[in-house]
Amino acid sequence: MEIQFDIEFKESAPKYMQIIKSLLQAISKGKLKRGDKIPSINQLSEEYLLSRDTVEKAYKHLIKDGVLISVRGKGYFINRVDIETSVRILLVFNKISNYKKQIYNAFVENVGRNVNVDLHIHHSNVNIFKNLIKNSLGEYDYYVIMPHFYEKAEEAIETLKMIPAEKLILLDKDIEMNSKKHSSVFQNFEKDIVSALNEAVDLLKVYKKLILIFPTIIRYPKEIIKGFRIFCIQHEFEHEIIYDFHENSMAVKDTAYVVIEENDLVNLIKKCREQQLTIGKDIGIISYNETPLKEILLDGITTISTDHEQMGKTAAELITENRRAIVKNPFTLIRRKSL
Repeated sequence: MEIQFDIEFKESAPKYMQIIKSLLQAISKGKLKRGDKIPSINQLSEEYLLSRDTVEKAYKHLIKDGVLISVRGKGYFINRVDIETSVRILLVFNKISNYKKQIYNAFVENVGRNVNVDLHIHHSNVNIFKNLIKNSLGEYDYYVIMPHFYEKAEEAIETLKMIPAEKLILLDKDIEMNSKKHSSVFQNFEKDIVSALNEAVDLLKVYKKLILIFPTIIRYPKEIIKGFRIFCIQHEFEHEIIYDFHENSMAVKDTAYVVIEENDLVNLIKKCREQQLTIGKDIGIISYNETPLKEILLDGITTISTDHEQMGKTAAELITENRRAIVKNPFTLIRRKSL
């Protein structure tokens, strides 16, 4: 039986993936049945001017999945026809953290059955990201990406443009890409912190000064700093931005701290104990990003946070409902005893 392979050499998808896709489509349409023989590696290579390595790679994938079987001296045969083509998703985070795990778990739980999710980390390194995307083009049905890059941002955008818009979902941060009509579930880092701190104005007015502790070792969007300044100026708060809170740093009485990174939060709490300052009275603390631990630490740490579970769930729904949208994720203040 002859099988027609639909291989478009102008497509960005790797040719071996197109061979696999063509054969699976022929099986799903009933054109190929169990026991049918397919062209040999040499035959397919010669007919479509493909390298033997390309055809062999495709056949090896199909053998591994049990779709094909190789019979020595006779050739390749269809072994399975009960095929459910799974949705393949490339999920790319900039880093791993407690709240990123919440996003991941919610995404996986809501994206449905018969789905393969491959998680990769780019560490905000554009070169790592470029190589990952170039090597995976055409291999996935969806690309769900956190585009946090602090250097070579234009290169990162050009790499994102290589992905078909209907397959691209940006997560945590949205990026303007001109004509690219991608989807996204995002935070607005500047406006979100202004909005959340506005909910706490009555509590913050108890303190003489507001300090934002912004990390330097682990990078965060600078829009957070801009939003903090806007809020303080609007409400005429004396304010300061300090970079990192070290073990030798000193806590200042009658000050409310907005703390981004958990290491700085730990150091600040330790210092308050050393200086015998009561958190929630002498010192106010607002921590960025909600985690389960902050609900019970010191009888509760006040947080400003996006809803990480909702972000993962919404991204999954865009896939399961097969729709495109730009969605602003909720960001709220959670009041607890530390403020």
